[in-house]
Amino acid sequence: MNRFLLSAVGLLVLIAAPRSWSQDEPKNDTPQAKALTVRWYGQSFFQVETAKGYKFAFDPHGIEAFGRARVKADFVLVSHTHDDHSLIEMIDVGEDPKTKEFKVIPASDVYRGVVEVRPGKQQWKSINERRGEIRIRNVATYHDPVNGLQRGKNSVFIVEVDGLVICHLGDLGHELTDEQIRAIGKVDILMVPVGGIYTLNGEQAVKVVQQLQPRLYVLPMHYGVPNFDDLAGPEEFLDGFPKDQIDKRLATNELVVPLDRKAEKFQVVLLGWRKLEEPKPPVPNEPKK
Repeated sequence: MNRFLLSAVGLLVLIAAPRSWSQDEPKNDTPQAKALTVRWYGQSFFQVETAKGYKFAFDPHGIEAFGRARVKADFVLVSHTHDDHSLIEMIDVGEDPKTKEFKVIPASDVYRGVVEVRPGKQQWKSINERRGEIRIRNVATYHDPVNGLQRGKNSVFIVEVDGLVICHLGDLGHELTDEQIRAIGKVDILMVPVGGIYTLNGEQAVKVVQQLQPRLYVLPMHYGVPNFDDLAGPEEFLDGFPKDQIDKRLATNELVVPLDRKAEKFQVVLLGWRKLEEPKPPVPNEPKK
C-alpha cells in the first residue's frame, strides 16, 4: 500500500512539474510537420517557426506602413540599436492578467548583438548559446563601409535549428571579409538587406550572396515597397540573378521549408510583408420564388 502511495505521489509531482520550452519536446501534442516556416513583416523583421513549434524573431519594428504587427516569439534577436530593428514591444508574449496590457518579453530572452554602453558609445556582444535544440551565434560587422564611423556597429546572427542554418545579416553596410565569411560558415537560408542608403544596395547585396553561397533560399529585406519608399526597391538586387532563380510570392509573407529539401542552386524568394486573405467565393443568388 505504501509503495502504491509513493508511486501515485511521484506521478502527481511529474504531472505538476513545469516544463521548459527549451526541452527537446514539442510545445503541443499535435503531430508536427517536418518543415520550418519563415514569415516576413517588412523591413528586417522575421519570425521563424521551427518544426516543433518554437518561435523566434529577428529585428522587430513598429513601422506604421507595415501594419505594426505584434508577433509571437519565445526569444528575439536584435542586430543593432536602431529603433526600426529593436522594438521588442512588438513581440507578443501575452497579456498581464491584472492590467490586461501586453507584457514585454523578458530581457533574458532578448539577444542583442550590439549594445550601447553609454550615449554614442557602442560595443559588440559576442553570443554563442543554445536554447534546447537551437544554437544562436553572431558575427561582428559594421552598419556602413567605413568601420562604423557613419552608422555604428552591426551584428550578423546565425541560428542553427532543424538541421538548417539561418543567417540574418541585419543592417550590413559592406561586403564581408574572408574572416567574417569563415565565421559565418555554411548557410541554408540567407536574409540580406538590399535597399541601399543605410545598408548594402542591390549590387553590393548580390556580391555578399555570392560570398556566402547559401544552399536553399535568399530572402531580400530592408527595401522600399509601396507606401514605404524611403529605400530603393528590390529591382537592382533581382537583376543580379537569372529569372529562373527568382520566385515572387507577393501574396504571402510565408515561406515553408521542408527539412529534407534539396536544391541544385538557391532560389531568391521575394515575399510580401503580409499574408493576403484569399478572396471568399461568391454567395450564390437565392432562386426567385
